[in-house]
Amino acid sequence: MTAARTILLLCAANVFITLAWYRHLRAQANAPLWSALLVSWGIAFLGYCLAVPANRYGFGRFSVVQLKVTQEIISLVAFGIFASVSMKERLSSNHMISALCLVAAAYFAFRK
Repeated sequence: MTAARTILLLCAANVFITLAWYRHLRAQANAPLWSALLVSWGIAFLGYCLAVPANRYGFGRFSVVQLKVTQEIISLVAFGIFASVSMKERLSSNHMISALCLVAAAYFAFRK
């Protein structure tokens, strides 16, 4: 249960963090920078409120390196979905090849 809880919390945290970092590019494009910063910080705070427990629950079951690699993969998947759905950017074959490199990174991070 701890592994699933860790992964689910990391997924939710990365949705918030991705929104915090990139949502303002479209949603608040004409807003002053200070406004985008405040909204982004508020959203990121929610992400960190999920990421910190995810890492606490996962530590011991996963090494710190495994937690970080897992977080990075989830982050890039969340960003890829956001970029294609919200920002209407087309993902190319180069993006898919880079995803395969992430799979290789996970393999080596979790290899005994």
